[in-house]
Amino acid sequence: MEISEHKHIISVLVTNKPGVLARVSGLFSRRGFNIESLAVGTTNDPAYSRISLVVHGDDRVIEQVTKQLNKLIDVIKVSDITHSETVLRELVLVKISAKPEQRTEILTVSNTFRGKVIDIGDSSMIVEITGHDEKIDAFIRLMKKYGIIEIVRTGKVVLVRGAATT
Repeated sequence: MEISEHKHIISVLVTNKPGVLARVSGLFSRRGFNIESLAVGTTNDPAYSRISLVVHGDDRVIEQVTKQLNKLIDVIKVSDITHSETVLRELVLVKISAKPEQRTEILTVSNTFRGKVIDIGDSSMIVEITGHDEKIDAFIRLMKKYGIIEIVRTGKVVLVRGAATT
């Protein structure tokens, strides 16, 4: 029997208390999983936070980890939404080396990706892009020729489509 590892998107609803994120991420690290993406924020109810995780692993082991997560006191709900219809977004800020004569070209490419220039300095620009990681990766590839100074990514945030809750 072949075990197939692939990306899993896990949504964890937790009480909004100190230390909860450390306990949740600790379960993955103890199992030897690298968390590829992690985003945390309060929900519409400030008593709760939602943790969105992207990890690689086989279905059986991810199922075990989600069962262990459900046993944690501050965990309200754990959902492996990998195969659900979702809306998934990530935000990236890219600081690009930008000579004055390159700015129009960088701005044109940014607009094509529905990016927003949020800062212009003497020799650099910062562009904000949101979307799927493929879109963000494509933008980054195009900006490499100008010289990328810095990149920061938020991690993926995700909700299940329709009336179902995440």
